[in-house]
Amino acid sequence: MSGDISIADPDLGEAVYDRVHAILESGQLADGPEVRRFESEFARYCGADHGIATTNGTTALVTALEALGVEAGDAVVTSPFSFVASANAIRLTGATPVFADIDPETYTIDPDAVEAVVREREDVVGILPVHLYGLPAAMGPLREIGEAHDLFVLEDACQAHGAAIDGERVGSLGDAACFSFYPTKNMTTGEGGMITTDSEDVANAAASYVNHGRDVTGTRGYDHVSLGGNHRMTSLAAAIGRAQLERLPDFTEARRANAAYYDDELADVSVQTPTVPDGITHVYHQYTVAADDRDDLADWLDERGIGTGVYYPTPIHRQPAYETVSTAAATLPNAERAAERVLSLPVHPNLEPADRERVVEAITDYYDSQ
Repeated sequence: MSGDISIADPDLGEAVYDRVHAILESGQLADGPEVRRFESEFARYCGADHGIATTNGTTALVTALEALGVEAGDAVVTSPFSFVASANAIRLTGATPVFADIDPETYTIDPDAVEAVVREREDVVGILPVHLYGLPAAMGPLREIGEAHDLFVLEDACQAHGAAIDGERVGSLGDAACFSFYPTKNMTTGEGGMITTDSEDVANAAASYVNHGRDVTGTRGYDHVSLGGNHRMTSLAAAIGRAQLERLPDFTEARRANAAYYDDELADVSVQTPTVPDGITHVYHQYTVAADDRDDLADWLDERGIGTGVYYPTPIHRQPAYETVSTAAATLPNAERAAERVLSLPVHPNLEPADRERVVEAITDYYDSQ
């Protein structure tokens, strides 16, 4: 049998080495002009006015929540079916994450469930939808809820670089948005994050927060006007990010081509392939199917050298760290069922045609053998 097929395969490319070498030669290793260039270029790519780089996606989320004015005693509605960082970020501001169930087809937060939560509680100040697996959440209805109840909408776009709704990219669809550049994401800086927003006030507050609360409207000297931390991106990371951003359209095209192949070839197989609503551009951070016999299928593929991933096996409200959170006892059946059935297949840009053929053949053989 040929070599194993990995679930992820980060691709830095040759241009990164020249970019990083130039930064090393310059001596400007920490936050500096290279970071400002990356912020500007990434914001422009998203269609947003401002970009604020951070150390990772989690600090981007915390910073954005702080910049939006979230305080202890507030509540923010979010998805229970996500990486735990989305809810952790809310808690790290002193606020409470309140979970609303997901759409069983898209796995993103259900606007009707959000509306029900908002009507039940008076402490909700915002909504934090997650663009899961590279599929945008239903931002139109969520924005309408936000406007009707005077709530901010903060996009968790950490898995959705380049995804769009009716041609408008995520990162420009809410009051602010957050991205991660972890190695397995659609583009990487090694570790890193970014906030995008059209609000100058939010941008200034975020830029101050990531830099020890310094005044960013004046000399950027030692005037610390608010509480903050050190969440600045390095120039080395920004150099990698700028090179990756140039390649992101090609990465996206490859992911979407691989996903289209799976859609066609698995149409008659006993797995549920991803649902993509009309007008949505899915960028397939993960290609996630659902199967009632998920664990057996994963074991079968593993035995044949095909990597898979379960994102995520336990909904956030069922995590041990959330036992004391007020909504921990909530019954969220769609999220709980999804956690039992989802399985992500290799879809990364370096997947060869023969690799994806092997994946399909192995899945077909599994169901033929049952």
